Amino acid sequence: MRQEEIQALNDKVRQESAFVSRLRDEIHRLIVGQEYLVDRLLVGLLANGHVLLEGVPGLAKTLSVSTLAKGIRATFHRIQFTPDLLPADLVGTQIFNPRDSSFSVKKGPIFANVILADEINRAPAKVQSALLEAMQERQVTIGEETFMLPDLFLVLATQNPIEQEGTYALPEAQVDRFMLKLKITYPNKKEEQEILRRMAHVDRNIEIKAVITPEEILRARKLVDQIYLDEKLETYIVDLVMATREPEAYKLNLKSYIEYGASPRGTINLTLAAKAYAFLQGRGYVTPQDVKKIGLDVLRHRVIITYEAEADEVTTEDIINKVFDTVVVP
Repeated sequence: MRQEEIQALNDKVRQESAFVSRLRDEIHRLIVGQEYLVDRLLVGLLANGHVLLEGVPGLAKTLSVSTLAKGIRATFHRIQFTPDLLPADLVGTQIFNPRDSSFSVKKGPIFANVILADEINRAPAKVQSALLEAMQERQVTIGEETFMLPDLFLVLATQNPIEQEGTYALPEAQVDRFMLKLKITYPNKKEEQEILRRMAHVDRNIEIKAVITPEEILRARKLVDQIYLDEKLETYIVDLVMATREPEAYKLNLKSYIEYGASPRGTINLTLAAKAYAFLQGRGYVTPQDVKKIGLDVLRHRVIITYEAEADEVTTEDIINKVFDTVVVP
């Protein structure tokens, strides 16, 4: 791509990404701090990728997702996952009509633009499988009929890393369907004080307005696809993923710690997420820093560690950070 073409794309992205600051400002009317969380939710929205949020209770995971949904003029459903949940509670079911002995379809809450799957690891495997079809195929099967989900369809799931009693581990196949896995941490002292001032009221009535439409998001996604990615950066992304599979080829002494490396879906999602992150910065091209900023969130749930790594207290994050520190940046 020629320099003038990149400049024209840059100008177009700067103009089209104006809605991002409107949405961000609206979210921050209710959410204090959590820049990392809000940015990654926007990346998922722009890159058409589902997001898994992990953190202890009370860190505004659910509130952030519902606030994002309210900021978009779109349908939103919150589904509380519980051990007694059935697939029909999620996707819908067929209702028998005794008058004419016919069946009619009653659609479930999955038919919405933004889905908050709260405490996703509390539902049994058959419910998680039903969600898996919806996430991957963008369609739902009820009886013998298949129904397409909306063009704008985003699953934002939360899970609690503590209180594992009564939970079901997410299958690796399902975890891999999430573009990003976020680790949410506590706010700092200044943010905590601002949370106190803003939220410690019996009657806290902060109305969130819809500031963008699904059409604007779908238009922005087309522009995200056009964002320029240099061939050297393509090689860099592939090298990062390959280093999780063949660490010794990149002079990394990690072979005994890695059971399985990242899948090709990791390569695709790292590319899309880097493009979406560049869009958020108002740029029409991807930099190595974009890849580094978003890389840990894309890869942390795609690298499976060995028992030896657990014994040596080496985490997935340690391995991925080592990969980023070692693989040569173009």
